[in-house]
Amino acid sequence: MKATTQIDAYVFSTLMADLVSHDRRPSAFLTYVAIWSAGDGKRVALSYADLAERTGLSKRAAQDAVAHLMRRELLECVKAGPTETPRYRPLTPWQRWKRKA
Repeated sequence: MKATTQIDAYVFSTLMADLVSHDRRPSAFLTYVAIWSAGDGKRVALSYADLAERTGLSKRAAQDAVAHLMRRELLECVKAGPTETPRYRPLTPWQRWKRKA
């Protein structure tokens, strides 16, 4: 595991408040940061057990957090088959918004 990971400032200045306060899903924020950190912002294969261990959540809470992040279009998930470990990529829609402005 790397000692440091660079994460966009938007994640802590805006996304954290949005997920934790507005959505009342602190587990989704923890999961987003854990996935970002594991893959350094790129696609990474993680099981629900891996996510649970990295975040301190239960596997069920990790599943719910992933589902919420996908609904919010903050996470992309690719699986080659039903038993394949999912590969996640954290999405950054705010970077598209910045480019349009």
